[in-house]
Amino acid sequence: MYSAADLRKGLKVQIDGEPYIVTEFEFSKPGKGQALYRTKMRSLITGNQLVNTYRSNDKFDKPELDERKMQFLYAQGEEYHFMDTSNYEQIFLTKEQLGDNVHFLKESMEVTVLFFGGSRPIDVTIPNFVNLKVTQADPWAKGDTAGTDTKPVTVETGYQLQVPPFVVEGDLIQIDTRSGEYLTRVKE
Repeated sequence: MYSAADLRKGLKVQIDGEPYIVTEFEFSKPGKGQALYRTKMRSLITGNQLVNTYRSNDKFDKPELDERKMQFLYAQGEEYHFMDTSNYEQIFLTKEQLGDNVHFLKESMEVTVLFFGGSRPIDVTIPNFVNLKVTQADPWAKGDTAGTDTKPVTVETGYQLQVPPFVVEGDLIQIDTRSGEYLTRVKE
């Protein structure tokens, strides 16, 4: 069990049978009385925000969370199939469960899947940087600068982003998956 004094940003706790992650945390000690812990938490299942104030004697359960290394196999319609690399069990997640991560998934990519209650997948963590091939890039005309020197391209997963004008179709580029931005060209 956790006490309110254990609360900090990034801590995962269980409230009413549902896992939450602390996104913001503020400690205050009024002149007299108990210390107060103001928190913002996000549900790991629904994504709903919970804003609450706790006293120092409040207790929280530890959620039953398990991280497993898995490999992305393929996408079929709205389902994305993953395989556990240790026991070869397969699961699938929906596009909604994956969120923006679907833009960066490549076949046979290693990811970390977070399970709640032993068998319910609730979150996927992908690598911070991924290399993807540019499949469509419009030519860039000199003097085509309306303030910035970038042009739109599409990569092999269908994701569109802005890149410098020297990137051409067929290039392999590195993308930061946290922001979705171009980092650099990569040699194959």
